[in-house]
Order: sequence, then C-alpha cells, then structure tokens
Amino acid sequence: MDVDAFRTVHTPEWDRLRELSRRRSLTGTEIDELVVLYQRAATHLSLLRSGTADPVLVDELSTLLARTRARLTGAQRTSWRGFLRFFTTSFPAALWRLRWWTLATTLLFMLVAVPAGIWMAADPVRQSALLGSDAEIRQLVEQDFAGYYTEYAHASFAGKVWTNNAWVAATCVALGITGFFPVYAMVSNAVSVGLIGGLMVDHGRGDVFFGLILPHGLLELTAVFVAGAAGLKLFWAWVAPGPRPRVQALAAEGRAMVGVALGLAVVLFVSGLIEGFVTPSGLPTAARIAIGALALLAFLVYGAVLGRRAAAQGETGDVGVTDAGDALPTAG
Repeated sequence: MDVDAFRTVHTPEWDRLRELSRRRSLTGTEIDELVVLYQRAATHLSLLRSGTADPVLVDELSTLLARTRARLTGAQRTSWRGFLRFFTTSFPAALWRLRWWTLATTLLFMLVAVPAGIWMAADPVRQSALLGSDAEIRQLVEQDFAGYYTEYAHASFAGKVWTNNAWVAATCVALGITGFFPVYAMVSNAVSVGLIGGLMVDHGRGDVFFGLILPHGLLELTAVFVAGAAGLKLFWAWVAPGPRPRVQALAAEGRAMVGVALGLAVVLFVSGLIEGFVTPSGLPTAARIAIGALALLAFLVYGAVLGRRAAAQGETGDVGVTDAGDALPTAG
C-alpha cells in the first residue's frame, strides 16, 4: 500500500470527521454524516494495520476514532463542570439528608465526652491510675498538650492531621455497613477528648485546653460527626431499605456516602490548615477561636442553603442516572 497516496486521498474525510467530533451540537444530518465517516475511518485504520503502515498515521487515526466513539456513545469526560456540580449540588444534598443523623452523632459524642471529663476531674487517684505519676501528669498538663501543636513545622503538621482525619472519616463511611464502627469511632474520640479535657480543667488549664482545641476542633469534629452519620445512614439502608431491594438501596446510599467522604476530605483539609497554622499561632485566643467559629459557620451555611435547595430539586447526593448503571426490573 502506498501510504502517502492513501493519506492524500482520505485526509479530507478525516478532517471532516475531526471537525464534526469537536462540535458542541450537531444537526440530524450532521450526526448521520458523523456515523458514516466514523465507519469509513474505522475501515481505513483496519487496512493500515493489515499492511506496512506508518505508525504515526495509525496513532493519529486511532486517537480520532476514540474521540469520535466517545462522542457517539455519550461517554462523559471529566471536567470542571463535574467538580462544580459535586460541590454545589451532590455534596450539599447529601449533607442536608444527613442533618438529623449528624445531630444524633453529635449528641452521642457530647453524652460520652462530658461525663468522661467529669469522671476524670473528680478523682486524682483515677488520674494517677490512667496517666501515671504526679510528675508525668504535670508534664502532660503544663508542656506536652500545648507542645503537640508546635512539635512539627506548620505545613508538615497540617498535612499530618489532614491525612489522619481524612482516613478516620473514610473508614467511618467504608465500615459504616457494620453499624458498629461509626459508634465506636464516636465513643472512642469522645472518651479521649473528655478525659484530657477533664484533666486540664482540674489542673486549672481549661483555658489552654479550649484555646487549642476549639480553633480547629469546631470544624474538624463536625466533619467527623458527619462521617459517622454517613456510616450509620449506610447501615440503616441495609436494615430498612424501604420499597427498594436491599442491594439497590445499599448501592444508592453507598454512592452518595462515598461522595460525602470525598467532600469531607476537603473540609478536613481546611481544618488541618487551621490546626497547622492558626491553632499554634501567636494570635489572641479569642481571635483563633473566632476563625474556627467562622469556618464552622461557613460549612453549616453551605450545607443548609445549598443542601436544602438541592434536596428540593430531588437531589440525594447519588450520581446521575447515566452513571448509576442499570437495574433489573423486579416484581413488586
């Protein structure tokens, strides 16, 4: 085969195919033309591959056919519109659906953390039994607790806490089907925070505790509460699927809750930045807490305003129908 002659003869068809495949909208006649040109180009590629063809031409034609195939089959391309839709519609809709579940995990945390703090502060013997000698307790209260936030470089510390918290949130969602792990995560975190808080308050360092916990903890703990809520929502879809088949209900909630985990990774990135740069900074305590409170307020308003609007439009946080896959019809 004379490849140069073959290219010369068919280049106008390939150029026309390339032009049609790049257009945003096509008329019915142009769509028919696109299909015909695609079929011809596929034949041309087959002929080139069966002979001694120019590899550059084969690669060029293969790329053209792949682009055209994506256009004909409706394959979606990742674009900024997909990310924009996720953060303005899907993620807020899922947050709105989780609002009562999030309130439940928040109350669970508080019902464990507050009694744990009171229990720790009530008896020095318990403190010694759990934490060691008086010298070790003084070391923790007077130096180690505050030193934790200045031990590493700001950027390194922010990255460390972000990855750790994002992993906890993702695990709550991934293991939510058990119904046990989200509750375990809430209770264990509540016990830890309550015990150290009670210890600090009992030793007159409550201002240090709240001054270092609240700036980042307001947003960080809220994100953890949402993650726990997402895990429990997934578990409940298995327990009480409603009119849908159990597998279908799990699939729909699973897709939505994975989206929540991805969205929370961004939220926790913000809280990680606050913990890495604001919490250990030299700003007045009131200013640091105010920054944390504003971050939390922004997240709550975001979820409430955009989430309520998206839910009113029928959004649930699940992917679109075209991405969800087909389900076999079942007799009701």
